[in-house]
Amino acid sequence: MRSRPYTGLVAVAALAALTTTACTAQNQAQQKPKEKAALFNLGSEISYKKYGKDYPATKVKDVPGPCSYESISRKDYSGQTLKIISHAVPVIGEPTQLHAKQFEEITGGKVEVVNVPFGELHQKILTPLQAGQPAYDVMFYPSLWIGDMAPYLAPVPEKYLDTPGMKDVTKAYMDVATWNGKVVQYPVDGDRHYLKVRTDVLKDPKRQAEYKKATGKDLEVPKTWAAYQETAKFFSGKDLDGDGKPNYGSAEVTKRDDLTFSAFISRAAPYVKNPDVKGGVFFDVQTMKPLINTPGFVRALQDMVKAKSTWAPGGANFGLGDEIFSFGGGQTLMSYSWDDAFIQAQQPDSRIRNTVQAAPLPGSSEVYNRTTKSWDKKANQAPYFTWGWTSAVAKASSHQEMAFDYLCFFSNEANTALDLTIGRFGVNPYRVAHFDPAFWEKQGWDKDVAESYVLTLSGMEKSPNRVFDLRVPGVNQYMSALANGVAAALAGQQSPQHALDGVAEEWTKITNQIGKDKVQSAYRNVVALEDNS
Repeated sequence: MRSRPYTGLVAVAALAALTTTACTAQNQAQQKPKEKAALFNLGSEISYKKYGKDYPATKVKDVPGPCSYESISRKDYSGQTLKIISHAVPVIGEPTQLHAKQFEEITGGKVEVVNVPFGELHQKILTPLQAGQPAYDVMFYPSLWIGDMAPYLAPVPEKYLDTPGMKDVTKAYMDVATWNGKVVQYPVDGDRHYLKVRTDVLKDPKRQAEYKKATGKDLEVPKTWAAYQETAKFFSGKDLDGDGKPNYGSAEVTKRDDLTFSAFISRAAPYVKNPDVKGGVFFDVQTMKPLINTPGFVRALQDMVKAKSTWAPGGANFGLGDEIFSFGGGQTLMSYSWDDAFIQAQQPDSRIRNTVQAAPLPGSSEVYNRTTKSWDKKANQAPYFTWGWTSAVAKASSHQEMAFDYLCFFSNEANTALDLTIGRFGVNPYRVAHFDPAFWEKQGWDKDVAESYVLTLSGMEKSPNRVFDLRVPGVNQYMSALANGVAAALAGQQSPQHALDGVAEEWTKITNQIGKDKVQSAYRNVVALEDNS
């Protein structure tokens, strides 16, 4: 009685195996491109000019290698379709679309790009992945989401890790792309916070004399947050441009749902990252007790509340775009965030072009020691590596080779050189080659400006005392709670200590909801980055 069903099961199993094999073979056949003649010669000139008047006429050479125009154009992906999700245009969404169009032109494959607002991006990527039904082959998202995304990502294959472009990615950004020892994110951007100032004011002898007379101090690029506040306060409300309009001291990202948490962490970094204390700045990695309401973070929030007097009208609700155009347009003397405001200031039509300078984030004259529960009296600085757009390929994608070839092409040397010069793209230096002042001088930057920029960025790579984002599952929940606490203090609804006590309570609840062991395991990766261990 059992033989027939068994025979039937064997037959069904065999059919299933054959079907599976056929599907697998078919998928593998879909993944492999055919070969065709190259459409580009080695070292061809590359320009975006033909794609519209909004693109500069800049030309660069196609750098030979496996990701070059010449190499990728040898691959025939006709008949295959790649599905990509990315942020809304322009920031990272526009280069995603541009390079998709180029990839289609040179490979014959079809590339479908979906651009979504930031507020929807996390859910639209993660929900299908968690359901086992990945809707996209390639995903662009902020690198701090790695704790949520990593289980569903395909490790970057060795042949892509061995490309010259990948080998030139800085150590910090290879670390950002790595999870549990495997590179699962494909680097396409490098983000960090740093200080930007107007040198036409800070280096003006007349302004220096005024400042000396009023404060008894030399006017210089602020090295501490206390000096930043003093400088910003002195110049806020003065007409620095002679146009009859007041200028302001500081532009900061303060809008609750628009990356305020990053601005606050920049201010907190030198107060909380003690080079003599290991084991995390956001949590005690051994107990997972939140540290967000300890004295260093409270001091930073007190500073931020004081800074309100130096902001432009509406500055208490500035999003990232407002900060970019406030400093980049010359309204404010100083700002601190990502590259975009600096690049905006250096646009060819900017009235403050080549009168700006990049510098490390301000530091502090003392840093909190959570082991001794006291302040250590010493100068301290802590670079903050925050965000960075990244990309990845879904583990379940049946077009992985096409997907990695697209990312390889997206980030080839020629495309990256052009992307770096278009501020709205949101692509910032992440390779050693990007730290060459000569590259920026070719874009019309003065030597001093170019050197301040590359030395500031490359100097952060060398620091042994650095802060990274909280790259754990549920990071959006943690940062949303933090933003709410910061907003409550800035609005005067709660004292900084009270506001951050509330954040700590929320963080404990979030940790318990997600699972302490799960968050702790992920947080060890963050601590390892910060401690260089």
